[in-house]
Amino acid sequence: MKNWIFLFIAILTEVIATTALKASDGFTRLWPSALVVAGYGIAFYCLALTLRTIPMGIAYAIWSGVGIVLISAIAWLWYGQKLDMPAILGIGLIVAGVMVINLFSKSVAH
Repeated sequence: MKNWIFLFIAILTEVIATTALKASDGFTRLWPSALVVAGYGIAFYCLALTLRTIPMGIAYAIWSGVGIVLISAIAWLWYGQKLDMPAILGIGLIVAGVMVINLFSKSVAH
């Protein structure tokens, strides 16, 4: 269970870092830039901890899938970026893929 918490922290800090990357304005703003570096550092450290027990392909699929969904939602809500129907359909397929992995794959260590 601890490894799933590390994966959740990794995803959350990666999403925070990516959001700060947009706010850093090309690393020209100090505090958002510092948040990018710290966030990605924590994210990759926690991801590395999860790889002790969760298979790499599974962990990365969950990391990237959940991250894409969260970043897309933040971009839509916070930055007013539009999502058209193909984008929404694609995000839905990503969510479905992560659910299939977690619910049906025997590769996932529960």
